[in-house]
Amino acid sequence: MDLNLDLALSATAALVFAPFVWAICLHVAWSDLSAMKIRNTMVLALAGVFVLLGPVLMPLDTYGWRLVTMVATLAVTFVLNAAGVMGAGDSKFIAAAAPYIAPPDVFFVMILFAACLLGAFVTHRAARVTGIGPRLAPGWESWTRKRDFPMGFPLGGTLAIYLCLALFFGA
Repeated sequence: MDLNLDLALSATAALVFAPFVWAICLHVAWSDLSAMKIRNTMVLALAGVFVLLGPVLMPLDTYGWRLVTMVATLAVTFVLNAAGVMGAGDSKFIAAAAPYIAPPDVFFVMILFAACLLGAFVTHRAARVTGIGPRLAPGWESWTRKRDFPMGFPLGGTLAIYLCLALFFGA
């Protein structure tokens, strides 16, 4: 089986971004699972990594448009947050993650997010219902908030997996 995704994000950019972004995504998933919060420090760190490393890894016009994407995404997700569709931390994380995604890869990332969301939801709910989750991680707020779901778990996973795939299938 030949799997060739042909992602537009360069493998070099993915290699440089990955160690920083993976650490941030892991922390975001952990903090959202445990406290149902995506901390502003992590969102700022994610945006900061792109702001600092982006100009070295991509042409300046591409970098500029990616920054515009971050601002536009923040505006859209802010409205969605105000409408009660998503949490504030989720909206800020999505905006900070947006510039990492090459525009031709957006549809692929949406499919990847759907898969991550489904997997995270089933895993989280199964761990909660069986009692395995609360035994392994007692005190996590996501076990007791019956109507809420820690979206930082699939959001962080999606960005981390995208960068991982770009390492092997990037331009």
